[in-house]
Amino acid sequence: MTVKAYGAHAGDQPLQPLDITRRAPGVHDVQIAIACCGVCHSDIHQVRSEWAGTLYPCVPGHEIVGRVTAVGAHVSKHKIGDLVGVGCIVDSCQHCADCNEGLENYCAQMVGTYNGSTPDAPGHTLGGYSQQIVVHERYVLRICHPEAQLAAVAPLLCAGITTYSPLRHWKVGKGHKVGVVGIGGLGHMGIKLANAMGAHVVAFTTSPSKREAAKALGAHEVVVSRNADEMAAHAKSLDFILDTVAAPHDLDAFFALLKRDGTMTLVGAPASPHPSPEVFSLIMKRRSLAGSMIGGIPETQEMLDFCAEHGIVADVEMIRAGQINDAYERMLKGDVKYRFVIDCASLAA
Repeated sequence: MTVKAYGAHAGDQPLQPLDITRRAPGVHDVQIAIACCGVCHSDIHQVRSEWAGTLYPCVPGHEIVGRVTAVGAHVSKHKIGDLVGVGCIVDSCQHCADCNEGLENYCAQMVGTYNGSTPDAPGHTLGGYSQQIVVHERYVLRICHPEAQLAAVAPLLCAGITTYSPLRHWKVGKGHKVGVVGIGGLGHMGIKLANAMGAHVVAFTTSPSKREAAKALGAHEVVVSRNADEMAAHAKSLDFILDTVAAPHDLDAFFALLKRDGTMTLVGAPASPHPSPEVFSLIMKRRSLAGSMIGGIPETQEMLDFCAEHGIVADVEMIRAGQINDAYERMLKGDVKYRFVIDCASLAA
């Protein structure tokens, strides 16, 4: 099956229209007509070879929502017409300890929705900047939000689970004071989710102009991180910090805000490393520095259900597929509130 897509043939080339091939659905496969696909900052890193190992042609996109158009003979979880989503994972070994615990995202053989190994042409997976996709039912997720919110649901499949997973793992909830560093695609979801979990949320930004926007998202307090007095006012007060910034920055200033036994978890993935933290800022208060990567399939479904229950979606700006290169440049300038989403119907034009 040939479908329209947008992708790149090399890291130094812009994305352009492509014709790609999708396999016919196997007995356990679900075929999905993609309505919308979110645009993640990792798409830029991968398609431009800022991360090693990009395979070309590269068709990005792992925040996919749409309707089921066909199912294999043995599919039991989904039926034609269902609203569904596909996130960052389309395969894993299914027998290691991580898979057995529903943590397929940490499986050594996890296959990404794009740039992953597959027997399908061209030998690696092609993502959601396309009209259709075929995925094993195990990795297809149920969407309970109203169809009118579908575009705003798409970023939950990466930005949502990337922030939800560490908040759940470190048991954020009522009585906790939680910092969210960065108010972008990830950060705005972290604020919404931490608030819905009952935490007192402190948002950190380098831009004073984002104060009101952060409060509208659910932050109880907003700190301009370049203001030493504002930072000092929160010294040793935070139980947990979720750092969403995808650029190298000083971590020590934030360690000083953690209580004893507090944890800062990194979910932003910069193209070059952060400066090494000062070890005494960790050992003197038994603080922890951690990392977290998306979530497994069960937790991603839990996140989608939680968001539907609490009315949480991303703040999005819809674009046509032909606007993707301009959207990338705007993302690099921080000129989006807070996630671009491609209208995949525009691929047919």
